[in-house]
Amino acid sequence: MDIKKLIGETTEYDKKGMLEVTKPKSWCKCISAFANGRGGTLIFGITDDDRIVGLEDAKKDSEIISEQIKVNLDPIPDYNLDFAEVDGYILIVLEVYAGDETPYYYIGNKERTAFVRRGNQSVPADRLTLKKLVMKGAKITYDSLPANVGFKDLSFSQLRAAFYQAAGTSMSDEDFVSFGIVDQNGTLANAGALLADDSPVRHSRLFCTRWNGLTMASGLVDAIDDVEYSDGLVQLLKKIL
Repeated sequence: MDIKKLIGETTEYDKKGMLEVTKPKSWCKCISAFANGRGGTLIFGITDDDRIVGLEDAKKDSEIISEQIKVNLDPIPDYNLDFAEVDGYILIVLEVYAGDETPYYYIGNKERTAFVRRGNQSVPADRLTLKKLVMKGAKITYDSLPANVGFKDLSFSQLRAAFYQAAGTSMSDEDFVSFGIVDQNGTLANAGALLADDSPVRHSRLFCTRWNGLTMASGLVDAIDDVEYSDGLVQLLKKIL
């Protein structure tokens, strides 16, 4: 790993000049955010102004880091702790892997907070983000959740027509179940609400922009035209084409 290439805080990397033993939240929140996101690397021994200063006792600090992760993170994410030598300085490189058991909470100081990365910062997850993390950890997708409308209250003529065109046969009730549109009890899922002729999902929208040329020139207003569609997924596919 080329440490010098990582200098400069980004979404996937963060740095600390030293291990703040008495303030574990200052760096444990980064671990929570990395585990709740795409993973990331936390480097100890680099200051905020990107100076490599190293650690006086990296081995002892690494033991403290491992212990504090056990105490302050729930559940404990997968990580790898290693040392790196740069310009004669010893650094600790903590690589945190993206987790499947989200949310990963920081539980120190009598609080329980799930953090996420926003740019180069680790911030508390908002209500919607936390809900998504809970569903991810429970292996539940938005598509599979029950819709707030009944199956018999919607029509699926566009979906049936598309199915017939592709399969050469009519769509049966069993097909609706096998595709996850309704469950065995006949309850409509969000997937079904999204595929209905007039989708009741208000966020089922599509934004299209036509640009002047083949690229979006930075800083220039070169959009020729734009349009917004609100409809079911089958109709949105036809409209975008």
